[in-house]
Amino acid sequence: MPSTTVADATVHYQAEGGGPGLVLVHGTQGSGETHWAHLVHAFTDERTVIRPDLSGSGKTTDGGGELTVEGLADQVAAVARAAADGPVDVVGFSLGAVVAAATAALHPGLIRRLVLVAGWPYTGDARQRLMFQLWRDLERQDFALFYRMVVLCGFSPAFVEAMGEQGIGEAVASGSREPGLDRQIDLDLRVDIRALLPAVTAPTLVLGLTQDQMVPGWGPSALHEGITGSRYTEIDSGHLVLFERPVALVDLIRGFILD
Repeated sequence: MPSTTVADATVHYQAEGGGPGLVLVHGTQGSGETHWAHLVHAFTDERTVIRPDLSGSGKTTDGGGELTVEGLADQVAAVARAAADGPVDVVGFSLGAVVAAATAALHPGLIRRLVLVAGWPYTGDARQRLMFQLWRDLERQDFALFYRMVVLCGFSPAFVEAMGEQGIGEAVASGSREPGLDRQIDLDLRVDIRALLPAVTAPTLVLGLTQDQMVPGWGPSALHEGITGSRYTEIDSGHLVLFERPVALVDLIRGFILD
């Protein structure tokens, strides 16, 4: 697994396929493998698919200090430059969407097209803060409790019901704690990229999720409003659209980046 050094972090990533670079950025309690591995094949016919593990996730290691959006954006930029020639397309999910937007603002010219899935510009909504605070407290007490919360709130109610008790049990049992989960949740509570959004010049597609219980609907809408010329559309899904509606998500991403 290749890596690159950014500040005190050794950032590991995977690269597969051929053609221009497509960087897939994971969210909280995810990694390049757990959030994106099942979708890589949908893009490798046209793109070199690059999946970094940000600090706190996967095989990436660092000094264990407080995470910042800017620091994670530098990691994405460094991986993109190491793994691809020329500008890349970037897709970010959840916290990864926050980081992807910051990357586009802080590293102009690096990103050709940008897709932001279930992101938000500022953790100021009372319900959203309550969600992240509950994540933090559950994770500190018992990861299994935290992950039950993720399954319950990460999918739409109808999707959870269709899973049935056995499927729910398997989903809960599949959770494995990322090493820096606590630091990532702490960053979730401190997100504020409002000042960076006017600097995003790459063509951008913002995706909202109509049944998202983790990131409120105003979050993607505010990203869209803050990025001049961006497009906005929605998918009828809970927050974990990567698993609930993967075909719809891939279709929208391909339609935008291959346009």
